[in-house]
Amino acid sequence: MSMVKISPKFQVVIPKSVRESLELLPGQEMDVIEYDGKILFIPIIKVESLQGILKGMDTSAIRDKSDRI
Repeated sequence: MSMVKISPKFQVVIPKSVRESLELLPGQEMDVIEYDGKILFIPIIKVESLQGILKGMDTSAIRDKSDRI
């Protein structure tokens, strides 16, 4: 676990190990959410980066067409 300190301008530095693990880049946008007394930073993923993620997936077993009227 890493610890950070809030600067006088309310800024924090994301530890290098976390940045590398999540492959964060300078200028990348994040959602900031307060949840149950915690601060969550959620990286925003662009839709374009998901192109081809399901390539080669077998879709024949996903839905049985017999359930339609």
